[in-house]
Amino acid sequence: MISSKRQFNIACLQTSPRPDFQAALDEAISLAEKATAAGADIITLPEYCGGLKTAGSAFAPPFETEENHPVLKGLRDFAKNKKKFILIGSIAISGPADKILNRSYIIDDFGNIISRYDKIHLFDIKLSENELYRESATVHGGETAVICQTPLGCFGQTICYDLRFPHLFRDLSQAGAEILFVPAAFTKKTGEAHWHVLNRARAIENGAFVVAPCAVGKVEGGGECYGHSLIINPWGEVLADAGADSGFINVNIDLEEVDSTRKRIPSLSHDKAFEF
Repeated sequence: MISSKRQFNIACLQTSPRPDFQAALDEAISLAEKATAAGADIITLPEYCGGLKTAGSAFAPPFETEENHPVLKGLRDFAKNKKKFILIGSIAISGPADKILNRSYIIDDFGNIISRYDKIHLFDIKLSENELYRESATVHGGETAVICQTPLGCFGQTICYDLRFPHLFRDLSQAGAEILFVPAAFTKKTGEAHWHVLNRARAIENGAFVVAPCAVGKVEGGGECYGHSLIINPWGEVLADAGADSGFINVNIDLEEVDSTRKRIPSLSHDKAFEF
């Protein structure tokens, strides 16, 4: 730890989309060990860090019940043994109506699940005649926004395509979120065009840190993830960018920057409602 609970080191693990639980867990633990050695107090992972494949236009990640999910168990054990907080960007959990849940978790430094968030906005997109994604074909969407109070600060949870819906980030920030998590498996095409500017905008609009671990590389069955995991301060400055290879980034942050930025530009208290 740094000098106070408002100051700590946070890491993004930039993993590759793996087709099965064991390969996904092996890479996550290997990078988590390196991030721990580099001083990370909080370790964050991308969307579908428990495994990802596609089948045509549908997402087809390996899935399991929460009680029996080996990646969830492995990362909880790591958090407990290393005394680290972990954001599991998302894993596929058995859901209702023969669908899965794209679910994110925050794990405390005792290995306890302290927060769950099911992705609200599902990625149903036609990028071109040959590149079509229908996440809703296999995923049951969430309905509840989630913030998590921890000894290290207040965290707001989102996943990937949620990034394009600024009202969600506004609501999280007005509810107290100081760090906005954006774990993702952003496509390379959309990432090259929009990833940096959208993440910076969400930080600037809300005077919050944005921590966005993104998967990188080819997906079995089709598609490619963009990488470029980001840590951005409340002024919109990119503190770290993981580039286009597997690995990790980590930086020291001070949540007092959130307070000072919001005092300088108090836009969270200036919203107005309109009728049409």
